[in-house]
Amino acid sequence: MKIKYLAHSAFLITSDKGTRILTDPYETSEGLKHGAIKEAADIVTVSHEHGDHNNVAAVAGKPKIVKATEEVKGISFKAVATAHDDKGGNQRGKNRVFCFSVDGVNICHAGDLGHELSTDQLKAIGKVDVLMVPVGGLFTIDAKIATKVCEQLKPEVIIPMHYKTDKLNFPIADVEPFLKDKGNVTRSKESTIELKAGKLPSLPQIIVLKQSL
Repeated sequence: MKIKYLAHSAFLITSDKGTRILTDPYETSEGLKHGAIKEAADIVTVSHEHGDHNNVAAVAGKPKIVKATEEVKGISFKAVATAHDDKGGNQRGKNRVFCFSVDGVNICHAGDLGHELSTDQLKAIGKVDVLMVPVGGLFTIDAKIATKVCEQLKPEVIIPMHYKTDKLNFPIADVEPFLKDKGNVTRSKESTIELKAGKLPSLPQIIVLKQSL
Protein backbone atom coordinates (compact mmCIF):
# COMPACT_ATOMS: atom_id res chain seq x y z
CA MET A 1 0.00 0.00 0.00
CA LYS A 2 1.09 3.56 -0.72
CA ILE A 3 0.35 6.77 1.18
CA LYS A 4 0.72 10.10 -0.63
CA TYR A 5 0.51 13.36 1.31
CA LEU A 6 -1.40 15.91 -0.73
CA ALA A 7 -1.50 18.74 1.85
CA HIS A 8 -3.13 19.84 5.12
CA SER A 9 -5.13 16.74 6.21
CA ALA A 10 -5.56 15.27 2.74
CA PHE A 11 -3.85 11.98 1.90
CA LEU A 12 -4.28 9.57 -0.99
CA ILE A 13 -3.99 5.95 0.09
CA THR A 14 -3.70 3.36 -2.67
CA SER A 15 -4.06 -0.36 -2.02
CA ASP A 16 -2.02 -3.00 -3.80
CA LYS A 17 -5.11 -3.75 -5.90
CA GLY A 18 -5.46 -0.09 -6.88
CA THR A 19 -8.32 1.05 -4.64
CA ARG A 20 -7.81 4.77 -3.94
CA ILE A 21 -8.93 6.38 -0.67
CA LEU A 22 -8.69 10.15 -0.24
CA THR A 23 -9.02 11.72 3.21
CA ASP A 24 -10.40 15.16 4.11
CA PRO A 25 -10.19 17.01 0.77
CA TYR A 26 -9.77 20.74 1.27
CA GLU A 27 -10.99 23.84 -0.51
CA THR A 28 -8.38 26.45 -1.36
CA SER A 29 -8.78 29.90 0.20
CA GLU A 30 -6.82 33.00 1.20
CA GLY A 31 -5.59 31.11 4.22
CA LEU A 32 -5.03 27.78 2.47
CA LYS A 33 -3.04 28.23 -0.71
CA HIS A 34 -1.88 24.70 -1.34
CA GLY A 35 -2.69 23.50 -4.85
CA ALA A 36 -6.24 22.46 -5.63
CA ILE A 37 -7.03 18.78 -5.27
CA LYS A 38 -7.55 17.14 -8.65
CA GLU A 39 -6.90 13.53 -7.73
CA ALA A 40 -9.35 10.77 -8.57
CA ALA A 41 -10.45 8.36 -5.86
CA ASP A 42 -12.82 5.47 -5.26
CA ILE A 43 -13.57 6.47 -1.66
CA VAL A 44 -13.42 9.78 0.21
CA THR A 45 -13.54 10.04 4.00
CA VAL A 46 -14.74 13.27 5.65
CA SER A 47 -13.94 13.85 9.31
CA HIS A 48 -16.23 16.88 9.69
CA GLU A 49 -18.07 19.53 7.73
CA HIS A 50 -15.54 22.35 7.49
CA GLY A 51 -14.38 23.66 4.13
CA ASP A 52 -10.77 22.64 4.63
CA HIS A 53 -11.86 19.02 5.13
CA ASN A 54 -15.05 18.33 3.15
CA ASN A 55 -14.49 19.52 -0.41
CA VAL A 56 -15.67 16.25 -1.93
CA ALA A 57 -16.66 18.01 -5.18
CA ALA A 58 -12.97 18.46 -5.96
CA VAL A 59 -12.31 14.72 -6.10
CA ALA A 60 -12.58 13.13 -9.53
CA GLY A 61 -13.85 9.65 -10.28
CA LYS A 62 -17.33 9.68 -8.70
CA PRO A 63 -16.11 8.35 -5.34
CA LYS A 64 -18.19 6.91 -2.54
CA ILE A 65 -18.32 9.50 0.26
CA VAL A 66 -17.86 7.98 3.73
CA LYS A 67 -19.02 9.91 6.79
CA ALA A 68 -19.98 7.02 9.05
CA THR A 69 -19.09 3.44 9.86
CA GLU A 70 -19.61 1.33 6.75
CA GLU A 71 -17.95 -1.09 4.34
CA VAL A 72 -16.97 0.04 0.86
CA LYS A 73 -15.20 -2.05 -1.77
CA GLY A 74 -14.33 -4.66 0.83
CA ILE A 75 -12.76 -2.12 3.22
CA SER A 76 -14.40 -1.61 6.60
CA PHE A 77 -14.38 2.01 7.74
CA LYS A 78 -14.99 2.71 11.42
CA ALA A 79 -15.97 6.28 12.34
CA VAL A 80 -15.19 6.92 16.00
CA ALA A 81 -17.08 9.90 17.43
CA THR A 82 -14.82 12.57 18.93
CA ALA A 83 -14.87 16.37 19.22
CA HIS A 84 -13.20 19.21 17.37
CA ASP A 85 -12.31 20.84 20.71
CA ASP A 86 -11.79 19.93 24.36
CA LYS A 87 -15.31 21.13 25.31
CA GLY A 88 -17.24 18.19 23.92
CA GLY A 89 -17.74 19.91 20.59
CA ASN A 90 -19.42 23.00 22.04
CA GLN A 91 -16.86 25.31 20.40
CA ARG A 92 -16.16 23.76 17.01
CA GLY A 93 -18.47 20.79 16.68
CA LYS A 94 -17.91 17.09 16.30
CA ASN A 95 -15.13 15.16 14.62
CA ARG A 96 -14.83 11.64 13.25
CA VAL A 97 -11.65 9.61 13.66
CA PHE A 98 -11.57 7.11 10.79
CA CYS A 99 -10.01 3.68 11.24
CA PHE A 100 -9.61 1.22 8.36
CA SER A 101 -7.28 -1.53 7.20
CA VAL A 102 -5.57 -1.56 3.80
CA ASP A 103 -3.52 -4.60 2.79
CA GLY A 104 -3.27 -5.65 6.42
CA VAL A 105 -2.08 -2.25 7.68
CA ASN A 106 -4.35 -0.54 10.22
CA ILE A 107 -4.69 3.16 9.43
CA CYS A 108 -6.12 5.85 11.71
CA HIS A 109 -6.83 9.35 10.39
CA ALA A 110 -7.62 11.59 13.35
CA GLY A 111 -9.25 14.44 11.41
CA ASP A 112 -9.45 17.61 13.50
CA LEU A 113 -9.23 15.87 16.85
CA GLY A 114 -9.40 18.39 19.68
CA HIS A 115 -8.65 16.37 22.82
CA GLU A 116 -7.02 13.35 24.35
CA LEU A 117 -8.84 10.09 23.74
CA SER A 118 -11.09 8.49 26.33
CA THR A 119 -10.90 4.86 27.33
CA ASP A 120 -14.00 4.08 25.25
CA GLN A 121 -12.59 5.89 22.22
CA LEU A 122 -9.31 4.03 22.51
CA LYS A 123 -11.16 0.74 22.69
CA ALA A 124 -13.25 1.65 19.64
CA ILE A 125 -10.18 2.66 17.62
CA GLY A 126 -8.27 -0.50 18.47
CA LYS A 127 -4.89 -1.44 17.00
CA VAL A 128 -3.24 1.32 14.99
CA ASP A 129 -0.23 0.80 12.72
CA VAL A 130 -0.23 4.17 10.95
CA LEU A 131 -1.55 7.35 12.56
CA MET A 132 -2.19 10.62 10.74
CA VAL A 133 -2.39 13.14 13.59
CA PRO A 134 -2.96 16.93 13.67
CA VAL A 135 -0.24 18.80 15.54
CA GLY A 136 -0.72 22.52 14.85
CA GLY A 137 -2.92 23.45 17.81
CA LEU A 138 -5.61 26.13 18.17
CA PHE A 139 -8.17 24.40 15.92
CA THR A 140 -6.93 20.92 16.88
CA ILE A 141 -4.71 19.27 19.46
CA ASP A 142 -1.29 20.88 19.78
CA ALA A 143 2.14 19.26 19.88
CA LYS A 144 1.85 18.32 23.58
CA ILE A 145 -1.56 16.65 23.31
CA ALA A 146 -0.68 15.07 19.96
CA THR A 147 2.29 13.45 21.68
CA LYS A 148 -0.05 12.07 24.35
CA VAL A 149 -2.43 10.73 21.70
CA CYS A 150 0.48 8.97 20.03
CA GLU A 151 1.41 7.46 23.40
CA GLN A 152 -2.20 6.34 23.84
CA LEU A 153 -2.47 4.67 20.42
CA LYS A 154 1.11 3.37 20.11
CA PRO A 155 1.31 3.31 16.30
CA GLU A 156 4.40 2.07 14.46
CA VAL A 157 4.27 5.00 12.01
CA ILE A 158 3.21 8.56 12.87
CA ILE A 159 2.55 11.08 10.10
CA PRO A 160 1.94 14.65 11.37
CA MET A 161 -0.61 16.80 9.53
CA HIS A 162 -2.63 20.03 9.90
CA TYR A 163 0.28 22.33 10.69
CA LYS A 164 1.44 25.70 9.38
CA THR A 165 3.37 25.80 6.09
CA ASP A 166 4.45 28.54 3.71
CA LYS A 167 1.19 27.88 1.85
CA LEU A 168 -1.03 27.67 4.93
CA ASN A 169 -1.64 30.95 6.73
CA PHE A 170 -3.83 29.65 9.54
CA PRO A 171 -2.68 30.91 12.99
CA ILE A 172 -1.34 27.52 14.04
CA ALA A 173 2.11 26.12 14.80
CA ASP A 174 4.36 24.44 12.29
CA VAL A 175 5.53 20.86 12.71
CA GLU A 176 8.68 21.69 14.69
CA PRO A 177 7.19 21.82 18.23
CA PHE A 178 5.85 18.30 17.71
CA LEU A 179 9.23 17.00 16.54
CA LYS A 180 11.23 18.63 19.33
CA ASP A 181 13.11 16.18 21.56
CA LYS A 182 11.74 13.15 19.72
CA GLY A 183 13.82 10.34 18.30
CA ASN A 184 13.18 8.26 15.19
CA VAL A 185 12.17 11.25 13.05
CA THR A 186 12.46 11.01 9.27
CA ARG A 187 12.09 14.17 7.19
CA SER A 188 11.26 12.73 3.81
CA LYS A 189 12.01 14.52 0.57
CA GLU A 190 9.21 12.52 -1.00
CA SER A 191 5.42 12.84 -0.79
CA THR A 192 4.78 9.10 -0.96
CA ILE A 193 5.76 6.16 1.19
CA GLU A 194 5.09 2.48 0.65
CA LEU A 195 4.25 0.34 3.67
CA LYS A 196 3.74 -3.40 3.98
CA ALA A 197 2.20 -5.43 6.77
CA GLY A 198 4.84 -7.29 8.73
CA LYS A 199 7.56 -4.87 7.63
CA LEU A 200 6.68 -1.82 9.72
CA PRO A 201 9.22 -0.20 12.08
CA SER A 202 9.85 -2.06 15.33
CA LEU A 203 9.91 1.27 17.21
CA PRO A 204 7.50 4.18 16.64
CA GLN A 205 8.76 6.28 13.74
CA ILE A 206 7.64 9.80 12.86
CA ILE A 207 7.69 10.43 9.13
CA VAL A 208 7.27 14.02 7.94
CA LEU A 209 6.16 13.69 4.34
CA LYS A 210 6.66 16.43 1.78
CA GLN A 211 3.32 17.94 0.83
CA SER A 212 2.76 17.44 -2.90
CA LEU A 213 0.34 20.32 -3.54
